[in-house]
Amino acid sequence: MIDPAPLTGRIALITGASRGIGQATAVHLGRSGVHCLLLARTIGGLEETDSLIQAAGGPPATLLPYDLTDRQFLRDLGPTIGSRFPQLDILVHAAGIAAPITPISHLSDKDWDRQIATGLTAGMGLLRATAPLLTNSPSAVAVFLKNSMAAMPPALHGAAAVAQNGFIALLASWKAEMAQYPHLHIHSFDPGPCATRLRAASFPAENREELRSPDQVGAEIATLCLTPSLLQERENAGKNETASG
Repeated sequence: MIDPAPLTGRIALITGASRGIGQATAVHLGRSGVHCLLLARTIGGLEETDSLIQAAGGPPATLLPYDLTDRQFLRDLGPTIGSRFPQLDILVHAAGIAAPITPISHLSDKDWDRQIATGLTAGMGLLRATAPLLTNSPSAVAVFLKNSMAAMPPALHGAAAVAQNGFIALLASWKAEMAQYPHLHIHSFDPGPCATRLRAASFPAENREELRSPDQVGAEIATLCLTPSLLQERENAGKNETASG
């Protein structure tokens, strides 16, 4: 568990927060004193995450039970957050869906549209909605999960690869645009094979015992949310405690 002091009171938006890596990341951030805005489609899963955060000693979360493919919601997301909070300090985009595993010749329009809407279009809307809030923070972090498999996708994973590579390109452009804000730290994070239900849907024959757990990955992402300035604060606090002791 990371030292809670540098993160206490910060505001984080976590997508895909009802289960898996998103849920685990939210719990690690919440127990470190972060006020988490939890975004996912299922209210029951969000309530479970909120309960886990509070059981770990964190503050109650704000629940956002919405679908990221809802364009009106994404248009309203920035103003909705901004009406309550002056800034967003942390963004963790962990939302995803099970990709269709099928030859391209058998890929349905419905599955294609759903993959592009969730993996690419929703990501664009999220960047557009949160950029003003992140730049309002004096020290912000944005973490986006990626899958290195997308660079050389195996057979039957074409739709997921197109959505992922499209978002990687979009994110690279956005990162260049945000270079004028040196206090915003942007990370593309590949968690590697992880024992989530989402991965099990794509690789059902895989031995899950050999994979990393969502909790392990969530702890790594939470550590990424410690910006250089916050790490310096923690180091200074440690020196002061040593001196006073």
